[in-house]
Amino acid sequence: MQFAFTDEQEQLRSTVRRFLEDKSPPTEVRRLMETESGYDTEVWRQLSDELGLTAVHIPETFGGQGFSFAELAIIAEEMGRSLFCGPYFSSTVLGATAIMETASTAQKEELLPAIAAGERLVALAISEASGRWDADGITCKVRDGKLTGTKRFVVDGHIANLLIVVAREPAGEISFHAVSADSPGVARRRLEVIDPTRKLAQVDFDDAPATRLDADIDGEAALSRILDLAAVALANEMVGGAQWLLESAVEYAGLRTQFGRAIGSFQAIKHKCADLLLKVELAKSAAYYAADAAAANDPELPVLACIAKSAAADAYMRAARDCIQIHGGIGFTWDNDTHLWFKRAKSSEVLFGTPSLYRERMMTQIRDERVYA
Repeated sequence: MQFAFTDEQEQLRSTVRRFLEDKSPPTEVRRLMETESGYDTEVWRQLSDELGLTAVHIPETFGGQGFSFAELAIIAEEMGRSLFCGPYFSSTVLGATAIMETASTAQKEELLPAIAAGERLVALAISEASGRWDADGITCKVRDGKLTGTKRFVVDGHIANLLIVVAREPAGEISFHAVSADSPGVARRRLEVIDPTRKLAQVDFDDAPATRLDADIDGEAALSRILDLAAVALANEMVGGAQWLLESAVEYAGLRTQFGRAIGSFQAIKHKCADLLLKVELAKSAAYYAADAAAANDPELPVLACIAKSAAADAYMRAARDCIQIHGGIGFTWDNDTHLWFKRAKSSEVLFGTPSLYRERMMTQIRDERVYA
């Protein structure tokens, strides 16, 4: 198989990279990760109004630009490369995608235009106390339009205007509900996590008023598909971060001298960089292939999403460890930026499930010859 990005996709990548290099350097990442909101509202406005990135994969009918999931994955990769601090992954990747997959046409017309314009921030609430992301972990109850339960690890849940909550109906089926963040019965608090560049929150619901997203769908199948799409987007984000770490390690190996020679000339460092390059390139291939499958609605997406997520997570963690080792003593210090990507790699490794869980899921799907349309 031969794969290459189109000229338009490469132009999109170049535009996004230039914007992020200007607006999201490591100094800005360090500043924003210490704030409560975790993002700069002016940068968010420029990202939404001037570049239109918040609308990229939303259909034109609902105020979006009508591009495919492949373009969304390119943006995610560049944001992972720059460690962008902002609610893009939570609102555009997770929230908008969940609405597109589960809402009726009328609900999409009501909800999506404001998301596409960057005016409404959305958070997708799935995981609970068990830490599971599949339907078996859902215990949050909904009855007569009222939600009760607790959601944890909600990405940017503390700043969202709208919450898309996965809950269980009285009869036991899975359903999706829109809840205004300022509704009575909704309590939110930001969690202290290892990666301050990606804010997570706990949201408690106590008879909170909720509106069911009422597309004619199987809720459990919809949840599986949304998680597959989320895993693909996260995989592309992770390979962007892994690529940055690889380039950082190679650059430092060419600058740092020992015994009168650049350490990059030593065989041990050469081999480490070469092995890392192979690991990152294989992960990028898996992530790109999965993104293309998502754009084409390929029935093999569940298997490809598992491959992409597990490969990208392994490559990102390998890149983070090797980059720190190549930097030597300075790589372990707060002043060196490598630890920022290391923490993002660690948090992304377990978001939506560990690599071993995805590999097990992949083998189960292959064995059962089951995919979700």
